[in-house]
Amino acid sequence: MPTGHHLAQVNIARMRAPIDDPLMASFRAKLDEVNAAAEQSSGFVWRLQDDTGDATAIRAFEDPLILINMSVWRDLESLQDYTYRSTHLAVLRDRKHWFEKMDGPPVALWWIPEGHTPTADEGKLHIAMLMKNGPTADSFTFQQAFEAPAA
Repeated sequence: MPTGHHLAQVNIARMRAPIDDPLMASFRAKLDEVNAAAEQSSGFVWRLQDDTGDATAIRAFEDPLILINMSVWRDLESLQDYTYRSTHLAVLRDRKHWFEKMDGPPVALWWIPEGHTPTADEGKLHIAMLMKNGPTADSFTFQQAFEAPAA
């Protein structure tokens, strides 16, 4: 049922080493496959990327080791399918090899009007909202999700 809204997601991670360090080589090697899997997934709408099709060069935080990833999906089920039932799952399982544990929430979800493209600053705001308030209809998690607003 169309709601007039799409689901935006942001996730952040602090690398254990700079992206071009040999420690990060196996992560870099998986990026094209994981990004292609997202783009080919049912329900995919958009993902943050630079002119090369990558997001690892985008620095939204003062700390140059923090990566930001954002995407927009038709609905929560589409994002869950991609996250937990695609090649993305292997990267998720291996994340401790490449990334440090974050002090706050590494992922935030929120509903946006169809056609809106979220910015990195919006993503940062939703991470901060989740950290400050916990899950709410404005910023939530997979574990405590909220329905899309009525059309």
